[in-house]
Amino acid sequence: MSYETLSVAPVSPRLGAEVSGVDLARPLGNRQFQELHDALMEHQVLFFRDQATLDLDSHKALGRKFGALHIHPASAAPEGHPEVMPIHADAGSTWIAGERWHSDVSCDAEPPMGSILHLHTVPPVGGDTLFASMYAAYDALSIRMKAYLDGLTATHEGEHVYRGRYRHQGIDDTGRTYPKAVHPVVVRHRVTGRKLLFVNATFTTRINELPREESDAVLAFLYQHAARPDFQVRFRWQPHSVAFWDNRCVQHLALWDYYPQVRSGFRVTVKGERPVA
Repeated sequence: MSYETLSVAPVSPRLGAEVSGVDLARPLGNRQFQELHDALMEHQVLFFRDQATLDLDSHKALGRKFGALHIHPASAAPEGHPEVMPIHADAGSTWIAGERWHSDVSCDAEPPMGSILHLHTVPPVGGDTLFASMYAAYDALSIRMKAYLDGLTATHEGEHVYRGRYRHQGIDDTGRTYPKAVHPVVVRHRVTGRKLLFVNATFTTRINELPREESDAVLAFLYQHAARPDFQVRFRWQPHSVAFWDNRCVQHLALWDYYPQVRSGFRVTVKGERPVA
């Protein structure tokens, strides 16, 4: 695909591209927006460098070009910006967001379409994010396994992920109910029409049509399969880099190999629709 307003350089055969020639803090023209959208559909995750002028208002404005903004069901937000999720780790942290493979908030009935993460402070070494293509994961399954998974559904739950997790932000979630949803194991992307695997090790708790033991075994295989290195791209952050991923077809994992260094920024997430088989 050729682009007139952007420079798009793929960084792996499966997924991922570095995009230059765009200031994300400035309003996107119609042509540039369409080309960004097309690049995202083609490459699944886009990487941008040198976006120091991207403040919270322009960050939200960028997300709104792609749809209404999602509000996280558990995390605190900066004052006046409920649609923004802080991403921060330092010497006092006991965990970081995204340490296991996952698709953001897949426990929602309508999981997010995509997420835009801007990190302003990163460690000198480490703190990379890995992304994996669920198109590639599905395509690599055997014909018999594809037939076996066809028509199955899985439960995705937020309770075990979020309960008490943001206490350090001053959040008392006593009495709060966290999302729980049922989605097809194999879904078709609403824009590209491609089939993909839609279960993840963080939120998915069981395949509903199978006995528990069989469900556990099948999910264990799918999690291991989806994390194969040849489905992945690895992004090394620099200060004021941005990653924008299609949450419908990409899983990601954040590495915490930089303790006690600081890694900090903000994420804006775009609402999505119910996945379809």
